[in-house]
Amino acid sequence: MVELTPTAHRIQWISGLIAALAVLVVLIVSPGIDKGALSTLERIQKRGYINILTLNSATTYYQDIDGPNGFEYQLANWFAESIGVKARFITVPNFADLYPELLYGTGDIVAAGLSGNESNSNASVAYGPDYYKVSNQVLYRKFRADRPKKVRDLIGGSLKVVSGTAHVGLLTELLTQYPKLTWSEVDDMATEELIEQVESGDTDFILADSHEIALQRRYFPELRIAFEIGDPRHLRWAYNFSDDDSLKNVIEAFFTTIEKDGRLEQLIHRYYSHVARFNYSDIRTFTQRIESHLPRYEALFKREAKTVNLDWRLLASIGYQESLWVERAKSPTGVRGLMMLTQATAKQMKVKNRLDAAESIRGGAKYIARVLTRVPEHIPEPDRTWFALAAYNVGLGHVEDARIITKKRGGDPDRWIDVKENLPLLARKKWYKSTKYGYARGWEPVKYVENIRQYYEYLIGFETRALRENGVLKPQQEAAPLAPSL
Repeated sequence: MVELTPTAHRIQWISGLIAALAVLVVLIVSPGIDKGALSTLERIQKRGYINILTLNSATTYYQDIDGPNGFEYQLANWFAESIGVKARFITVPNFADLYPELLYGTGDIVAAGLSGNESNSNASVAYGPDYYKVSNQVLYRKFRADRPKKVRDLIGGSLKVVSGTAHVGLLTELLTQYPKLTWSEVDDMATEELIEQVESGDTDFILADSHEIALQRRYFPELRIAFEIGDPRHLRWAYNFSDDDSLKNVIEAFFTTIEKDGRLEQLIHRYYSHVARFNYSDIRTFTQRIESHLPRYEALFKREAKTVNLDWRLLASIGYQESLWVERAKSPTGVRGLMMLTQATAKQMKVKNRLDAAESIRGGAKYIARVLTRVPEHIPEPDRTWFALAAYNVGLGHVEDARIITKKRGGDPDRWIDVKENLPLLARKKWYKSTKYGYARGWEPVKYVENIRQYYEYLIGFETRALRENGVLKPQQEAAPLAPSL
């Protein structure tokens, strides 16, 4: 994988053009050489890489501490592998530049959340199959006197959209009905920055895609969705029309394949499902406790997580889910301490005082690490971790029962997205009567894992901002999460 800027790529393109002209001359004067033209796909395969135009954003492509990541990054790498080449990512500074760069020939494919409804789309551009549906949402800060409910409520306020996006076209269409509606188009900011402007009060409203808002809004609990404009849109890759259908055919075949084998669904689940059911009251409390409670225990989480080779933010998220980071927490069922250990677990982990934060965190870290070793090694991350968390909550035996039920019902027992649909069946006699470990409140581990995923992702974002402020990360980088499940 190589990342280039458009300028650097143009230099290579010009050099390649000169070389191509030289070859053309040889072909003209050498009748013995095969003059058969290569298809678009064959040209890509011959050079050994495909150029992917994209953006630096949380929904497309970004650098974390361990290297490149992002939804479109994973998707494009799968595609490149399917046609036997490497993916070369070319990041474009502004959304409005995506189509011009594609038409100029900088890239073979645009993988950046396009839908074909963009204000600068071109008839020379073709689109692949749709792979994700988004809506157009108006975002505002809840401290406004009146919640905006309709388009007319935006009149008189400051409204911003990213230049070149489908949202510009939507607003333009509304002018016939609302001639006083005004907005500003920005070409030097991404959606993430506009969301921060709503939080800071620098703008009243923004119009953006639902998945972009969902990923960023969790960091700003005071922001609210006002309403949606227009019909939902389907995201698709874009590429240039050509005289042959070779690229079109392999793109369509690729998306058909990953939809059938479940990889597309799992990738969407990996990046977006944990923000779909977001509890803003909970996140507000979580934010407050990051500042008031976490500093007391952060060093302990880091030390014990390193000892057992875990991500400290994951361990801290478990602790928050268990006790809200209260070291002397108690429950009527007999669990105690910051990690809410049972007497039996504390004894196994050699924890003498469950109400001592250091001992509790050490015991919890050792226990989750032990559970993780019992999850089948062939299950890839992060699913393997989600299974371990479910087992930490309900017991590995019940998780194994759910995996067996999942297989019986035609699902994949190695995918969390499939197993979590079947865990609640452990509370139904029809299903648990034939299991080894019997009845379980199977919906609890599902909620348990989803909560921890939210806290974990939130801590990553919180840490990312701190690292950026200290100059450790570049503006487009994110702190590394668990490896995505492929």
